[in-house]
Amino acid sequence: MRILLLTQYFAPEVGASQVRLSAFCRELKAAGHEVEVVTAMPHHPEGRIYPGYRGRFYLRETLDGITVHRVWLYAAKGSGFQRILTYLSFAFFCLFGLLRASRPDYLFVDAPPLFLAVPGWLASRLWKTRFIFNVADLWPDSVLDLGIMSPGLATNLGFALEKWTYRHADFVTAVTEGIRTSLLERKNVPSTKILFLPNGVDTSLFQPATLPDERLRAQLGLCGKKIVLYAGNHGYANAVGQLIEAASLISDPGIHFLLVGDGPEKPLLQGLARRSRLSNVTFLHSVPIEKLPSFLSIASIAAVTLIKSRITEGARPAKTFVMMAAGKPIVLAGQGESADLVREANAGLIVPPHSPHDFAAAVLLLANDSDLATRMGQNGRAFVQAHFGWSLLVRDWLAQLRRAFPPPESSSPRRAENSTAPTAS
Repeated sequence: MRILLLTQYFAPEVGASQVRLSAFCRELKAAGHEVEVVTAMPHHPEGRIYPGYRGRFYLRETLDGITVHRVWLYAAKGSGFQRILTYLSFAFFCLFGLLRASRPDYLFVDAPPLFLAVPGWLASRLWKTRFIFNVADLWPDSVLDLGIMSPGLATNLGFALEKWTYRHADFVTAVTEGIRTSLLERKNVPSTKILFLPNGVDTSLFQPATLPDERLRAQLGLCGKKIVLYAGNHGYANAVGQLIEAASLISDPGIHFLLVGDGPEKPLLQGLARRSRLSNVTFLHSVPIEKLPSFLSIASIAAVTLIKSRITEGARPAKTFVMMAAGKPIVLAGQGESADLVREANAGLIVPPHSPHDFAAAVLLLANDSDLATRMGQNGRAFVQAHFGWSLLVRDWLAQLRRAFPPPESSSPRRAENSTAPTAS
């Protein structure tokens, strides 16, 4: 069958959503389906369109054998009105990319942003095809729960759009059990509409390293250190400040915190570390996914942090599965679904969110008990291999889709694209 993905965020951008969607597309293609993507010029997280893509309104390229249609958007960093303009500009201009794509059997729209439901629905009606809305974040619930926005006209309009979307979508895909429960119990989405596609991991790309990358360790000046690695977004919901506070409580010079990634909170975190005069914390920019295994190879402990809120209780951070696949023991500051998974796998230690003393104690326990750390790392690896490999998850999602609505018999593979060179207009 033919599946068209509409998303604002896609490779070569770095981020959990981009990694998830790239893996989703690769697995669909490996299963014999035709996949195309309509997305924006890469711009995240810097808020600037990447070099090589600037000055173009439309570009078509091939990534991993998948045709990608890119359109211009107003790229901005941060939150507020500029972020809304970024969302709205792509929601409008993506229509041009959709018209350049082939008619699919299923149109898969990834959210946030919620605004993409409108062009997605319009295209699905034009093509008379099935509209699948993928919910990776319950917006506007999340911005209210996290205190980013207050109740008012904007959030009321958001709830109205959300309700309209769920009513008009043929299927709604949930990425966590918490989202699925909310869709059923609070959003009144019929169970016959709901599909489930949780976060997974590429267990062949991320696996326990035979040897650590000592050259990288030396470049970072961390020879002889036990590294606590955080790799991911530095955003409000991630509450990475917990790591800075925990680092300030650890006097052991052999333990070092390495924070890899970008996000709106990063300047504040760097300022906090400077004011605390911490010599055991290093910040690095985001790295391409293919370079992440080198950083994992030198890590002794993986850190995952979440803010305390109702929304994050239903979260499954993708980084958790990556760390498990790499065989790293986890210290998780969180509660709810993410904590349940780590607990079920016996893959790490769980502490309450915003409890830096508990986090520091957990780090010290794993740093000083190599047998426990190794055992938990091995447990995590076995757990994701058995339950969260992308091929397994996508195969199950396709089975759900076929049971709910079999694809038209007329769907047949198109001639494969021969060109791999981008074309622009």
